Amino acid sequence: MLTRQTIHDVVRAALAEDAPWGDLTSELLIPETAYATARLSAREPGTFSGGAVFAAAMTLTDPAIDVELAVADGDTFEAGDTLATVSGPARSVLQGERVALNFVQRMSGITTLTASFVAEVAHTSARIVDTRKTTPGLRAFERHAVRSGGGHNHRYSLSDAVMAKDNHLAILTAQSGVSVTDALRRVRAELSHTTHLEVEVDRIDQIEPVLAAGVDTIMLDNFTLDELREGVAIVGGRAIVEASGNVSLATVRDIAETGVDVISSGALTHSVRSLDLGLDVVLENA
Repeated sequence: MLTRQTIHDVVRAALAEDAPWGDLTSELLIPETAYATARLSAREPGTFSGGAVFAAAMTLTDPAIDVELAVADGDTFEAGDTLATVSGPARSVLQGERVALNFVQRMSGITTLTASFVAEVAHTSARIVDTRKTTPGLRAFERHAVRSGGGHNHRYSLSDAVMAKDNHLAILTAQSGVSVTDALRRVRAELSHTTHLEVEVDRIDQIEPVLAAGVDTIMLDNFTLDELREGVAIVGGRAIVEASGNVSLATVRDIAETGVDVISSGALTHSVRSLDLGLDVVLENA
């Protein structure tokens, strides 16, 4: 959930980073009484996200700035569309411009890419989900952007669910001397009934021992398409099946058609291109 407090905390830090002692250029070149109207314009088509963040970057720069959003998060747009209008003291509009654009361009890039993934699997029941491969400090923003594009969020942090991966299991079984099944059963017994248990496997022969422990989700990591189909058949509805690894726009449709329930992709956030949006300023009389 992208809260007002989270937005303000992150945006304030970004504004302080960008103008720790003010905007020297605008203060020297722009009259103090100058007023400006600026339009957030799309220079390419896409899907929008980050309206509240964009507005906060402006109003936290100067409460005298007024922001009117023309689209909502999740709306599609075409090149040339006006996405928002900003009006206020010219110096302040110019000072907030870069931070506001940086956030909305990146968030809209994530949303646009996510929407493309979602469209590729729309004929199946598979969900597209993100991962924890997010920009440090910007996870709430980037995961909101995934939701704006029709995707879903994986666990938000290490504190939200148990997700045993290959390194966890290697250390656990080596140190404890017990089988994977017994180790996971012990974990299951200690968990609250509300806490989700997911386990990653990278071989077909690991599936049954993991399922025997009563896990909620089994992640098939870097499986081939034939292995995914076999894995789905073995699980047989006893757990949620997640596919991960080598997921791209070129592969996601085929992966979804194997029958998996969830497809997780770090590319949604770690390999995204910021969308080309611009803030076009028209000065008016003070």
